[in-house]
Formats: sequence, structure tokens, C-alpha cells
Amino acid sequence: MRYRRRPNHTENKHVSDINVTPLVDVILVLLIIFMVTAPMLQMGIDVNLPRVKARSVNVGEEKIVLTINGKKELYLNEYKTSMGDLSSKLESIFKNRLDKEVYMRADKEVPYGFVVQVMAEVRKAGIDKLGMITEPPQGTR
Repeated sequence: MRYRRRPNHTENKHVSDINVTPLVDVILVLLIIFMVTAPMLQMGIDVNLPRVKARSVNVGEEKIVLTINGKKELYLNEYKTSMGDLSSKLESIFKNRLDKEVYMRADKEVPYGFVVQVMAEVRKAGIDKLGMITEPPQGTR
């Protein structure tokens, strides 16, 4: 009886497994990058808002936010403007809009008289609705 030698299957066998280690490394690096950059995207104008009880407003489209910081500087969304230019800028923004609504954020240290002057400029621009943005009182979040 003759025995035939069986061929060694491990010599010619190709590895068909996918090496996922480089993929996991890339994903972890991207995750770290996004974790570091995400807080930087939240930057804006620093305003100390007053705290009041009120229900929140649901906003569907992008609205115009007028901000008054503690130094009495005015910002339309994130663009700085002056009191003299405010009315004309608002008129040009809302020239073709049907919904004439502005949300105002004012630092609680800004004098009431200055806020009223800004509100008068907004009204002079033909804005129908002016909403005030506040923070809820401590402990109600």
C-alpha cells in the first residue's frame, strides 16, 4: 500500500480576514478631534442674562438676535453694530421678510434707559415683534 503525501494547506492559504486596527485608530483620532473642537463652536458674545420664569419659544427658522453686552455694545446675531446704524440695518434685513420679529438679549447690568433706547430704534425700523431672551431662575432647569 502506498501512502500519498497530503499537501500542506497552510502553505498556500491566504488570510481573508480584514485588519480593522488601522480603521479603529483613525476613528479614535477623529473622535478626539471632534471632542476638542465641539466646545469651540459654542463661542459667542458673553452676556449675563437676567433670570425669570417664562415658557420657552419654539423657533423654526433662523431669527435675528440683538445682543447688548455689559459694555453697551450692540450685536446683530454675532456682528457688531452701532446705535446709529441699527435701524437702517434692521430695515434692510427685514425688507423682504413677512415675519418681522427680533429677539433681544441684554446683560442685566445694562441700564434700563439704554435698553429702552435700543427698543425704540428697533421699533423705528418697523419691527412688529420684539422678544426678550432671559435665563430661567436657579434650580428650575
